[in-house]
Amino acid sequence: MSRAVTHLYQFGEFTVDGDQKVLLRNGTPRPLPPKIFDTLLILVENAGRLVGKDDLMNRLWPDTFVEETNLTFNIQQLRKSLGDDARQPRFIETVSRRGYRFIAPVDKLLSQNKITVAHAGNTSGNVDRREPVTAGGESALVAVHEKTLIAGARLRNILLLAAAVVVVFGAVGGWFIWSRSKRPQPSVNKLMLAVLPFQNLTGDPSQEYFSDGLTEEMITQLGNLDPQHLGVIARTSVMHYKNRQERLDQIGQELGVQYVLEGSVRRESDKVRITAQLIQIKDQTHLWSREYDRELSHLLLLQDEIAKEVADEIRPTLVDTQKRPDTVHQPSLSPSQYQAHDLYLKGEYFFNKRTGEGFEQAVEYFQQATAKDPTYARAYAGLADCYALMAGYSGQPQTEFMQKARAAALHALQIDESLPEAHTALALIVQNYDWDWQTSEKEFLRAIELNPNYATAHHWYAEHLTWLGRFDDALRESERARQLDPLSLIIAADNGAILYYSRQYDRAIAQFLVVREMDPNFPRAYMIDAAYEQKGRFADALPNLEKLQTFGDNPWTLAELSYYYSRSGQQTQAQHTLERLLKLDAITKSSPRRFS
Repeated sequence: MSRAVTHLYQFGEFTVDGDQKVLLRNGTPRPLPPKIFDTLLILVENAGRLVGKDDLMNRLWPDTFVEETNLTFNIQQLRKSLGDDARQPRFIETVSRRGYRFIAPVDKLLSQNKITVAHAGNTSGNVDRREPVTAGGESALVAVHEKTLIAGARLRNILLLAAAVVVVFGAVGGWFIWSRSKRPQPSVNKLMLAVLPFQNLTGDPSQEYFSDGLTEEMITQLGNLDPQHLGVIARTSVMHYKNRQERLDQIGQELGVQYVLEGSVRRESDKVRITAQLIQIKDQTHLWSREYDRELSHLLLLQDEIAKEVADEIRPTLVDTQKRPDTVHQPSLSPSQYQAHDLYLKGEYFFNKRTGEGFEQAVEYFQQATAKDPTYARAYAGLADCYALMAGYSGQPQTEFMQKARAAALHALQIDESLPEAHTALALIVQNYDWDWQTSEKEFLRAIELNPNYATAHHWYAEHLTWLGRFDDALRESERARQLDPLSLIIAADNGAILYYSRQYDRAIAQFLVVREMDPNFPRAYMIDAAYEQKGRFADALPNLEKLQTFGDNPWTLAELSYYYSRSGQQTQAQHTLERLLKLDAITKSSPRRFS
């Protein structure tokens, strides 16, 4: 038969024939599963240009909802075939949260010349090149193409034998495709809204805590309006868009929301000017825009006022239009209460850094807030959160912090029993320190009852259910947390951990790969090594373990290394590493690590 050479590409030592669907390295075939080859072809055809994740998924799985983990898996396998490294890419560059770019120079052959190939029944693979190609560099590519065609004939039987493997691969991939959507999807009965980070227009970077605090306050206010019908994206996810210029339709798709609230803050002396506008994503209609000038002492009242107006705009489209919860208007703050609130915002700013140093600074500000206003329950809840998590981030024994955490949580509840943050903190404390599973579950459920939009409560409750072996319930709670906080690294990583503990190792690996695409150095994502080891994929686990060693000796790294060496049959190294671990443990007496 005759055909024109129209889809032949060469980069480095590789040649891609899009028509024969064959990849060669220095003339030697490297078979790829169909979807992975298609991924390569799309990237090569668009060499030098960014190919968005959604575009790739739409082209690879048209008219089908797929999870992003399928694409991540394809890229990982493709990099492995090309010998590429995600951290120092030679071929495929990851553009965080957007897509991929093929960065190597690509030579493309476009020719009208005909090449006649023996019929499929001719296993000799004879090739008759009828006309020479005279364009610069193309004759060499045609010669490579001839090898490709010959290799294609010789590979036929191999590919037939591999068909069973491809069928199994396709079945697994199909299960991924149909079992879950490509991102956590909003409930069909709930509208989703994101409060984008309010811009700090003061020109003073030291005031960032104030604009960030206002953003978080608005999230809290709106999340409490009608949680059965209106979901509000958590702070962790919306802060990804701080000082960035993503299009609103992209933000809407990434967060799974129908509306966004955006605005700015200008603070001068004892006055504040806030602008806010509500935008509908589907047509980017500005439903309303307002500007507010207020005394700082009336800040909470102003937040409440904006939240009520947003709700009034959205409410006609809610499922239950008859339900109209009354908004509780907060009184003006006294000077000491205002100062306490300002200190609380600073504490939240440092708490959300999720570092040992950040927790220490947050504790200082929360303590100052409680000194200014001893009745400020949220500041005590902030203290409880800090103390409950500090052991996991500092490596110090949890006994150093848990009594302080418990006292702060109980004091917050004594002041305000309806505070979901305090119930959540107490649930974590009695779970990790007392192992009181019944009280912990009761506190988690109370927090979720008080605020169904509180992502952290769903996240930590999912972990609680995991320890009890209730994996289906844990995954449901984890999905609720991901819907409310879709860009949270820790929530996404802990979703992978639940899959790992439930022995769904392939799904766990895929989920951890998604997290590492977002942040290759995120500590919790290194749990992917454990999943690799359970699958017997020791070569995949080793590079990550080697990188962990660069951070120095710590109990968790040494324990993981010892396990790896033992499972992979390297008993001498395992024994040596175990001895290092025991010596270190005698010095530090470390506690179990948490990254919640």
